[in-house]
Amino acid sequence: MLSRTAAHAYWMARYMERAENAARILNIMHLMSLLPKIAREGVREWNAPLNITGTLSEFSARYADVNATNVLYFMTFDRDNPFGIFESVFRARENARSIREKITTEMWESLNATWLEMKKAREEHTNDRDYGRFFEWIKERSHLFRGVTHGTILRDDTFLFLKMGTFIERADSTARILDVKYHILLPSPQDVGGAVDYYQWAALLRSVSAFESYRKVYRDVITPIRVAEMLVLREDMPRSLHACLDEILEILTVINGAAGTEARRKAGEMHARLHFGEIREIFAHGLHEYLTDFLKRITVLSQEIHARYFIAVERRTSGDGAFPENGPLRNPAIAGSSGSREIKSQS
Repeated sequence: MLSRTAAHAYWMARYMERAENAARILNIMHLMSLLPKIAREGVREWNAPLNITGTLSEFSARYADVNATNVLYFMTFDRDNPFGIFESVFRARENARSIREKITTEMWESLNATWLEMKKAREEHTNDRDYGRFFEWIKERSHLFRGVTHGTILRDDTFLFLKMGTFIERADSTARILDVKYHILLPSPQDVGGAVDYYQWAALLRSVSAFESYRKVYRDVITPIRVAEMLVLREDMPRSLHACLDEILEILTVINGAAGTEARRKAGEMHARLHFGEIREIFAHGLHEYLTDFLKRITVLSQEIHARYFIAVERRTSGDGAFPENGPLRNPAIAGSSGSREIKSQS
C-alpha cells in the first residue's frame, strides 16, 4: 500500500473524529453555560474547550475576551483554527478527495454533502441559539460517515488506517476531556458533591455518550473515581482509553509490517498499563499526572506511526524540511499532529 494512500485515509478519519469530538464538547459547554454562575466561573468554563484542544494561545492572540460567543465561533466556524469543526471537516474532505479512487462512492458523497451543507450553515449563522442544532447535526453526520464506511468499504489496508486514525484521535480526545474536568474545572471545596459538581460530571459523561452506560454499570451517584474508571480502564466502554488501545493494538498487529514493530511495541506497552491498571492506584499517584503521561505516550505513538508508515509522503512533499504554504492538505502525515496540543492550566 502506498504511504500516500495510508496517510490520507488515516487523516480523513482522524479529522472527522476530531469534528465530532469538538461538537460533543461544545454542545455540553453550551448547555452548561445556561446554569447561573458568577462571571469568573463563566470565563473559567469557556477556557475549558480551548485547553482541551490546546488552542488557548491562538485564541487569545485573535480575540479580546473569553466568552461564549467568541469561543463558540472560534471552535466552530473560524477557518484559522485547525482544531475547529469547520476546518476539520474541510481537511477530512480534502484528504478523501486525494484518495477518491480508494474509497467508495457512498463515503465520498456523505463527506462532500456534509462539507457543502456546513458551508451553507456558516454563511447563514446569525446567533448563538443556532449552535445546539448544529452540534447535533455534526454528530449525526459523523455517525453517518462512519456507518457508511463500515458498510461499504473493502476490508483492506485502507480500512485499517481509517480505523487507526479514528481511535488515535478518540483516545487523545477522551484523555483531554477527562483531564480538563478533573484538573482545571475542579469546583471550590464547598461545591464538591453539590449540584454544579454533579452536573459537570454528568455533562462529561454525556459528552462521550457514557451517561446511560454509567447508570447501567454502577447504579449509584456519579463520583469522580468511577467516571475515571469508566473512561480509562473499562474495555467495554467504546470511548474509553482501554477500548481505543484494544483497537489500535489489533490494527497494528493485523498490518504486521516489519516497519511497524516499534509502533506495535509502544501500543502494546500502553495497552498493558490499561489492561492491568487499577483505578485506586492511578488516583493514588494522581489522575492528572496519569493522563498527562498518557497524552505524551499517545503522541509518541502517533509520531512513530508517521515515521514508519507515512514518512515517504513527507519527503515527497517537502524535501527541504520546510512546510509548504498549504501543508495540512499536501502533507497529511504531519497535519494536525497532537504533539502541539498541550493542556494548559488556568489559575
